[in-house]
Amino acid sequence: MTMHRLLLSLLFCLPLLGWAQAPIPAPDFELPTRDGSTVRLTDLRGKVVYLDFWATWCPPCRRSFPWMNTLHQRYHDQGLVIVAVSLDHSHKNMKRFLDETRPRFVIAFDREGKVGDAYHVQAMPTSLLIDRHGNIRHIHQGFRKKDTPKVEAQIEALLAE
Repeated sequence: MTMHRLLLSLLFCLPLLGWAQAPIPAPDFELPTRDGSTVRLTDLRGKVVYLDFWATWCPPCRRSFPWMNTLHQRYHDQGLVIVAVSLDHSHKNMKRFLDETRPRFVIAFDREGKVGDAYHVQAMPTSLLIDRHGNIRHIHQGFRKKDTPKVEAQIEALLAE
């Protein structure tokens, strides 16, 4: 196990132990996007990034998309960038899902799962909050509506830094 994967594993465990999370540099990536361009994490330095890994077969992912649209609308002008990374293999299912959910944020494709592996994604969806310096500050596995106020508070705190 590489040192980076070990640190990410620890980052997942620390909150369960009641310990504070130390910032960990987010692995860089470059992925194709829905609009035909590419998104690269290093190009987003200076922004707070909500990085979300999802798939069409994931019911909680479907429920999270309207909320992410709200986040985008509410915080984009303050420096939040949402990058939702699809781990789907089926382009047909993904297109139908995106046509139904109409995301207003960046949609990227990781069909080989290399970026998902680099981020140690074990549950769907998995979301990470990355600060303006490129450090992972919070990780959330799954999506529960009751957790959204806590996540929004974390976003607001990072935007205020």
